[in-house]
Amino acid sequence: MHLPITVPVEADPDLFKALGDATRRTILDELIDRDGQTLFEICGRLTMKHNLTSSRQAISQHLAVLEQAGLVRTRRQGRYKFHHIDTGPLRSIVERWPIDREAPDP
Repeated sequence: MHLPITVPVEADPDLFKALGDATRRTILDELIDRDGQTLFEICGRLTMKHNLTSSRQAISQHLAVLEQAGLVRTRRQGRYKFHHIDTGPLRSIVERWPIDREAPDP
């Protein structure tokens, strides 16, 4: 059985840039573990759990890259800004390189 030929959905280059950095991937891991964190909470978790001692400004810049790629959404409540993970943009990667696919005919 042959797989249908489809034109792959192009993933945004910002998505690959965002995922290419280990600190940003760790931030996403922390948001998967506990969604809706403030910058202060994220910095604390990175320091305590991962021994990452990046400045708040550096973490804020990482969050901006993740937000630009669509992987993080923010919500303001009073003077606090909460960060939420959005895995939707990852669909373009799975659509381009499917996880579950049939083996090619010999």
